[in-house]
Amino acid sequence: MLFQGKSLSAELLDAGVVEFKFDAEGSVNKFDQETFKEFIAVIDAIKQCKDAKGVLVTSAKSNFIVGADITEFLETFKKPVDELIPWIKHGSDVFDAFEDLDIPTVVALNGFALGGGCEMSLACDYRIADTTVSIGLPEVKLGLMPGFGGTVRLPRVIGADNAIEWMSTGKAFKPAQALATGVLDAVVEPEQLRIAALSTLHEAIAGKLDWRAKRQPKLSPLTLSATEKVMTFNTCKGMVAAKAGKHYPAPMATINVIEAAADLDRSGAMALENEGFATLAKTEAATAQIGLFLADQVVKGKAKKASKLATKQVDRAAVLGAGIMGGGIAYQSAYKGTPIVMKDINNEALDLGLSTAAGILTKLADRGRINAKKLADVLNNITPTLSYEGVKDVDIVVEAVVENPKVKGMVLAEVEAAVAEDAILTSNTSTISIDLLAQSVKRKDKFCGMHFFNPVHKMPLVEVIRGKDTSDETVAAVVAYAAKMGKSPIVVNDCPGFYINRVLFPYFAGFSQLVLEGADFTAVDKVMEKQFGWPMGPAYLLDVVGIDTADHCTGVMSEGFPTRMAKIENDPVSKLYQANCYGQKNGHGFYDYGKDKRGKPTKVASENAYQLFAVEKKDFTSEEIIARLMVPMVNEVVRCLEEGVVGSAAEADMGLIYGLGFPPFRGGPIRYLETLGLTNFIAMADKYAHLGEIYQVTDGLRNMAAEGKSYFSTDVKTA
Repeated sequence: MLFQGKSLSAELLDAGVVEFKFDAEGSVNKFDQETFKEFIAVIDAIKQCKDAKGVLVTSAKSNFIVGADITEFLETFKKPVDELIPWIKHGSDVFDAFEDLDIPTVVALNGFALGGGCEMSLACDYRIADTTVSIGLPEVKLGLMPGFGGTVRLPRVIGADNAIEWMSTGKAFKPAQALATGVLDAVVEPEQLRIAALSTLHEAIAGKLDWRAKRQPKLSPLTLSATEKVMTFNTCKGMVAAKAGKHYPAPMATINVIEAAADLDRSGAMALENEGFATLAKTEAATAQIGLFLADQVVKGKAKKASKLATKQVDRAAVLGAGIMGGGIAYQSAYKGTPIVMKDINNEALDLGLSTAAGILTKLADRGRINAKKLADVLNNITPTLSYEGVKDVDIVVEAVVENPKVKGMVLAEVEAAVAEDAILTSNTSTISIDLLAQSVKRKDKFCGMHFFNPVHKMPLVEVIRGKDTSDETVAAVVAYAAKMGKSPIVVNDCPGFYINRVLFPYFAGFSQLVLEGADFTAVDKVMEKQFGWPMGPAYLLDVVGIDTADHCTGVMSEGFPTRMAKIENDPVSKLYQANCYGQKNGHGFYDYGKDKRGKPTKVASENAYQLFAVEKKDFTSEEIIARLMVPMVNEVVRCLEEGVVGSAAEADMGLIYGLGFPPFRGGPIRYLETLGLTNFIAMADKYAHLGEIYQVTDGLRNMAAEGKSYFSTDVKTA
């Protein structure tokens, strides 16, 4: 054995082959600081081995290398740029040193080869993969660019245009695609991988393959003429700018680095990559996107833990209410492999539920995402019924009838009498107290909320709402079922509006107050979409939610929090509702909706809305608009954390990302708060404190700021 460490080993095999094996102590191979120390030791051991004639790089795990250890990033990235550049250069120097070994190198790729794993393969002379490989450079999704030579080697291996596509999208590619572009040299079946890789290495050692010629382009400038450079980079910049926008700087920064390095050798190009990576690491977008990734791991980790702890396995489900929501829930369960019974009181409703599921499937089939067999299998997994007899053998029931506590209570009592004693009952409600609904059931420990978001097949979040009598076993089983459905479940405690709607309606209240003071709702929408980054501004979102639904929820929130969320006098939402303007539901709300001559949807500001509000127009700055809407939302998120409604800052952030479309480049409401700085946020909020309780920060937040604490400090342990 030439070297044996905790993550890496190097062993001299027959015929001068050194096997360089990645086998970390954890479940996956990844690059962290300790691994880099061992990497240097492996390179030194190979150099000192006089019998070494070639290197075979392998993984002992089902995946090659999943990337760098992201948990090290946020703390490291707090360093100034002039300290970050040497830090990242140290890593890229190790890859360069491996690439410079004076013997041929071949890598055998299996499973995930992402980020640093892909860059490790690019540092090798030949890349042989099996059919399980998923390879790519996803750093852009973290607000970064590749940092271990990806911007240097990949363009020189597959061409600048192809490399820019790989890096600017962050996609993972299948073997056939990677082979076609030239990233891979061969693809074989898993059982043939080692044989094929060794065969390639033996040919290189014997001189049958010119590995030096294969390596040389990676050490040299790009072979592009002046005209080709202009065409390639200008075209790519135009495409990336249109797609990424100003809030995501990493894709454009990556192109700029590749372009600037086009005429440089590896050393010069790598220096530009080091600098570019360090610069991006200091951006708010990178901090937010890395934080988002880590928060997502917390949520997924809790779902996995729940799945292991769940004593009740869900093999068959039922949904009560076959409307658009019920049909969406039925589709999602059936599509992910859990058969579901869809129960309603009339055939017309069942037809609507089935047509909702069929419509989603048809669109997938039209796009080539599924075949006819999959379509048929999913529909066959949905059993429509008019009788409770059809639900007697299910493991879980999702009640999704009209949002009325009396109707829901009656339906829950009826279905409880029809199902087995160990069956779990849940309610898909957005506003009604779970403890209130629990009064209608006998087995309160087996009842909780399961709040889906519309459209179900697109929205990742499911709020699992724990009532005061809900058992841990029930919560675990429901979380496991939601995860099995392909959703991201977050457990919250019962309160008016639960978590998502509770923090959304102070945002809407801030908007309503602003409109009453004379703000043009179209201008507010423009600021919140274009500058803050929401997919929809508040007026448009209210129209999509439904003005009638929003008015009803405002009443619920007012009853639940009478001092903080009391109904606003002359609320624009209420005025629209009273005028029978329900938003997109009937084509009239803040905007009027229709179709143009070609049948395309149209949306124009409603003159009727302006007349209803009857306020003198006043201009507000972008900063004022953002503060007036975001301070109430962030304040309420903080309250939810302090009250234990939501368990962690990570879950608070992911809830709004997945449930409302909070701008990902801002990382979520708590990440946004901490990026602003707690003291700065408090000063901004205090400026508007006279407007009401929703603008007044909590004592807890003031204490956190005074003590210099972070809301994420406890989340690290959870992750």
